[in-house]
Amino acid sequence: MLTRPLLFGAALALSLAACSKPAPQPADGGGPLGAVRFSIPANEPMPGPPAPDAKAGWSAHAGGEAARYGFPGQPPLLMLACHGGQLIVTRPVPAEIGAQALFALIGGGQILRLPVDATNLPGERGYIWQGTIAADDPRAAVFTGSGFDGTLPGAGKITVAGSDVAREVVRRCRSRAADEDPSPLPLPSAPPPPKPAEHAAT
Repeated sequence: MLTRPLLFGAALALSLAACSKPAPQPADGGGPLGAVRFSIPANEPMPGPPAPDAKAGWSAHAGGEAARYGFPGQPPLLMLACHGGQLIVTRPVPAEIGAQALFALIGGGQILRLPVDATNLPGERGYIWQGTIAADDPRAAVFTGSGFDGTLPGAGKITVAGSDVAREVVRRCRSRAADEDPSPLPLPSAPPPPKPAEHAAT
């Protein structure tokens, strides 16, 4: 016959054994139950860091109507395009939905504080920073000089070299803005008042 101390010890051992059971695993052994799996599409490889001797530069796109600045084989650091006489400036770094900021650009003898908004581009995931400025705005000369520095809150600072590629985008956009000048046409002059009728002599 087991004494009370022995019965108590046996019960305690059974309870400890029950508490130390390993957590259930899925049949394939791929992780704990309830784990969420994320698959990376095979057609979207993650780009590696640029080579130590790589140099960032401008490349023309859309037949010279747009340009991208960045390292070869890497996502662009800055994009410049034209639409309807407006320069579209894009800083492709993540932005929160509804966020607004000022993109400070200094160069070419100009200081441009460009308002940018969190923008979702067609066919892209997430939101990035984008703003516009009239191509004939004198401050747009920041893109036509020998280079400029750009600072965006939360995205750090970039130093962008000048290039004929960027200058050509601005030149074309200014030309287009001149062709689409929305200034009103002159109004036709009012017709002269009618001459008073001559009374016939009686």
